[in-house]
Amino acid sequence: MDAVLNEILAANARYAESFGGRGELAANPARGIAILTCMDARFDPARAAGLREGDAHVIRNAGGRASDDALRSLIFSYKLLGTSAWFIIHHTACGLLSVDGETMSALLASSLKPARFEDGVWKDPGGGGSPEGQFIHWLTFKEQDKALLDDVLRIRHHPLVPKEIPIYGLIFDVKTGRLRESKEATEAGAARS
Repeated sequence: MDAVLNEILAANARYAESFGGRGELAANPARGIAILTCMDARFDPARAAGLREGDAHVIRNAGGRASDDALRSLIFSYKLLGTSAWFIIHHTACGLLSVDGETMSALLASSLKPARFEDGVWKDPGGGGSPEGQFIHWLTFKEQDKALLDDVLRIRHHPLVPKEIPIYGLIFDVKTGRLRESKEATEAGAARS
């Protein structure tokens, strides 16, 4: 693992050499937007949306779900840093489509080692797990568009989210690189007076 750390530090040294005026960027996003999306490595939300450093807040978690922590970050983004539009972006072929909360908890109870997806089933090597996974709400889902709509609705109806913030629902296609608007999610997230 030291090799990976050394690669990261070397890449950062090269990045820092050309960092220049970015050290003067404000914490408030220049475009006034926040993006909640998945942590999937195939998706770079800034590049997909034509953003540069300093343009937006980007909040990432497994599935791009409207978890309590994601809501906390969005509310900070608005209340203290002035974002005025939020984008919730899910993506095709999300890993959360392949598992449910019960299976995730069972895998962790069996072992803390990485599981493998073989022949449409998650398999675990076993040996030394923990039952603590049963106490986590994993926010898995079976229907992409429904999960996106559910997240937009959860955010829209949260008592700490101002009605005038528009919340847009989009799905990123990992095969084509295109963003597709979910009209139903965007309509549900529309700003209200």
